[in-house]
Amino acid sequence: MNSMNALELHSVHKSFGEIIAVDDLSLTVDRGEMFALVGPDGSGKTTTIRMLCGIVKPTKGDLLVLGFDVQKQKEEVKKRIGYLSQKFSLYGDLTIDENIEFFAEIHGVYDYKERRNELLEFTRLIPFRDRLAEKLSGGMKQKLALACTLIHTPDIIFLDEPTTGVDPVSRRDFWKVLSALLKTGITIIMTTPYLDEAERCSRVALMDKGRVLMADTPSNLKKVMNGEVVEIVCSDIRRSFSLMKKFAAVKEVQAFGDRLNIVVASSSRDMQSVLDHLKNQTIEVSDWRVVKPSLENVFISLLTDRKN
Repeated sequence: MNSMNALELHSVHKSFGEIIAVDDLSLTVDRGEMFALVGPDGSGKTTTIRMLCGIVKPTKGDLLVLGFDVQKQKEEVKKRIGYLSQKFSLYGDLTIDENIEFFAEIHGVYDYKERRNELLEFTRLIPFRDRLAEKLSGGMKQKLALACTLIHTPDIIFLDEPTTGVDPVSRRDFWKVLSALLKTGITIIMTTPYLDEAERCSRVALMDKGRVLMADTPSNLKKVMNGEVVEIVCSDIRRSFSLMKKFAAVKEVQAFGDRLNIVVASSSRDMQSVLDHLKNQTIEVSDWRVVKPSLENVFISLLTDRKN
């Protein structure tokens, strides 16, 4: 066992009756990484995290957390991890301070006051420490939940879709906190449905149907993109969108405000026919350019390749 590894999964398989949730998953995560599992609902992300936390037993395979076998050394693992699940519940009738105190005691941390102050400082919740949890905004609740997850100073934290349902400004705030947290040497494993968030991680595993399609840095993942992404600024976006949807040379299309992003096999070969087609349909194109693919483009192209 390499002590540098935060996590190791070897041929992990999990089924619930007939349903295969995780299918022969092998993965290694280094200490100090911020690692994201991304994929559609039902791709096995949450099940993977729950197995790593010892909440769900794998059907077969081995899971190691910081060198400890999750099944055989559950207590050792539990001491060293924090888990912020989608169902993480704060106590609405307790204040911020009391919630942290409650989670400290659950984890057997009795000398927690200094640590609590650090965490409140860190999450910028000090001015609100006497406020009841039920009176907090969504973004503040998430930061408090994170503080409760960190009270026992874990080496690894697992965050299951931590920013789902949180407004964009609070999401940005939460990410600032995570970036600062990373500097303390902690390992962060997260699942997220937002691919723009995954771009900020050191590595990303793209999951579908219980398998990892690819796991690499965001910049390496973008190199495997099949085709080129072209941004088109044009009139009548809705009509242009449906025209592009039906046009053979276009593999994929997304609309963003006054522009379309399309994926073609080769811009030098295909763009002329795309532009002619739009012109014939009286669509005005004021500009177009080849743009760098996003993780979303890469993911869709990988999923499309799998189906074909």
